[in-house]
Amino acid sequence: MSSDKQTGTPEFRVIDALDAPHFGQILKLRLVSGRTPSLREIKGSRFKAMSPDGQEATVRVVAFSLIGGKTSQARFARTGRVDVVAMGENGAPSVSLRWILTGPA
Repeated sequence: MSSDKQTGTPEFRVIDALDAPHFGQILKLRLVSGRTPSLREIKGSRFKAMSPDGQEATVRVVAFSLIGGKTSQARFARTGRVDVVAMGENGAPSVSLRWILTGPA
């Protein structure tokens, strides 16, 4: 994925969602459209989450998951995939498969 040819707000599809051991959820994300953000932009940012049936929530990325290996900008740019630990805000519902995350905001 070449970031110089992509424009617009990044949009990610949730390809797997698990409960994290201590707090939040582990979300496996795939970039489906928009520019490739830096990992620095993603960590600590808020994303707008939308379910396939139109339910909306806001989630905040608190860390990167190490389940799939150490996260690196090179691998993210090459594969378009990143694993994050996220927490819903204001009583947000749990994010699950096929949800779309837009951001970072």
